[in-house]
Amino acid sequence: MRFLEREISFPKIQDNRDLLSYIEEQTSSCLSEEGLLPIRIAVTDSSGADYKCEVGALCTEDTSSFEEAKLVFEFKKRKFENTRNFNVVFLIPTGIGCEIGGHAGDATPVARLLSSSCDTLITHPNVFNASDLNEMPDNSLYVEGSTICRLIMGTVGLQPVRSNRILAVIDKNEHEIFENAAVNSINAARAVLGIECSDIVKLEPSMTMKSEYSSSERAVGTIDGIDNLFSILKKYEGSYDAVAISSIINVPEHYHKEYFRSRGEMVNPWGGVEAMLTHAVSYKLNIPSAHSPMFESPKVAHPDPGIVEARMSAEAVSTTFFHCVLKGLHKSPKIITDPDVFHYDDIISAKDISCLVIPDGCLGLPTLAALEQGIKVVAVKENENLMKNDLNELPWDTGQFIQVENYLEAAGVLNSIKNGIDPSSIRRPFKTLDPFGTSDVSRGSEHQRPALKQVKV
Repeated sequence: MRFLEREISFPKIQDNRDLLSYIEEQTSSCLSEEGLLPIRIAVTDSSGADYKCEVGALCTEDTSSFEEAKLVFEFKKRKFENTRNFNVVFLIPTGIGCEIGGHAGDATPVARLLSSSCDTLITHPNVFNASDLNEMPDNSLYVEGSTICRLIMGTVGLQPVRSNRILAVIDKNEHEIFENAAVNSINAARAVLGIECSDIVKLEPSMTMKSEYSSSERAVGTIDGIDNLFSILKKYEGSYDAVAISSIINVPEHYHKEYFRSRGEMVNPWGGVEAMLTHAVSYKLNIPSAHSPMFESPKVAHPDPGIVEARMSAEAVSTTFFHCVLKGLHKSPKIITDPDVFHYDDIISAKDISCLVIPDGCLGLPTLAALEQGIKVVAVKENENLMKNDLNELPWDTGQFIQVENYLEAAGVLNSIKNGIDPSSIRRPFKTLDPFGTSDVSRGSEHQRPALKQVKV
């Protein structure tokens, strides 16, 4: 079984209507001849006459192994919005070079800010994973990316838990020091954080995870030999609730130095293929999963990188990058696939999502699902990235799509929506509605405003 990336393109459609169905149709047509199962998709460029897409797909002869998994494009429209709580999904896609959240957990301060504007903040490992650090706020849920996608698509729900039994899978490494370091990280999390680790299993033979860059410069990759991982997860089925994986990612040796020397300009080469792996695991098995890279040799692990760019500093001080994963999975919510229980009070499903916050230009299944579900979307311009999409072109309902300059403004918009205040009423100039054309009041200079009547008392 192999996980790989495919680049496809197809013509744009007028007004972007029924775009979700159209992308499903075109993607299936492009990949079916190769027998590929799409798991992850991003529209990287819609600025021209075509939609240029990059698709993470599984290549396997045994498609029956996915018979319990639903198609990635399956969509169930919510029948209503539950307004009892204000729940926000916060996404910063992995591997697209985001200014904020493109490195080691550097979007955590943003997440902590946004969490103060909602009852529950649902976000993914890329936001919080900072090697030996994970500063999740108490009202946040750590959810793997494909699961969040299916949540907004309406096909899964989330059940908050007190804790999870974590199965740790660590790669076989010819340098025992790195296997030992991973085990020490697990035991440290058990002793200090209080996590329950059901088992530690060595992945032997190893998968081959290789990092690559696509033509859009996204970090992607290929994964070979994933079958052994799935066999291990099947063998231990029932004894764990979440899986933490630490394995080697093959990159050119010089990447280790170039990454830190780039001062934040180089797209993190490891994150893209990590996301591909966890998408495949959670998609197939419906369990929370997260991954940390394992050093391949002491030669790349021990050189002093000097004082590095602040957004990368968490990566410069860790040996295993594993604690953030263990802490995140400790209370990662259970994935619920039975729609008959979505109405229970403690299950969060599409009906309970109030807003989606994304970097501007990001167009994938979560954005398209939010469009179809009538979920408000806040797009942040300051978080520049590689994606070339004008989200204003999508057929949003009035007031559904809000562009903001930065995350400070996004937090204010969330507070406005939460409290039933139209964000436009807080900004100036403020438009006067006059369907009859009788008003002589126009926005602008002071002399255009009507004089205040003076009353003597």
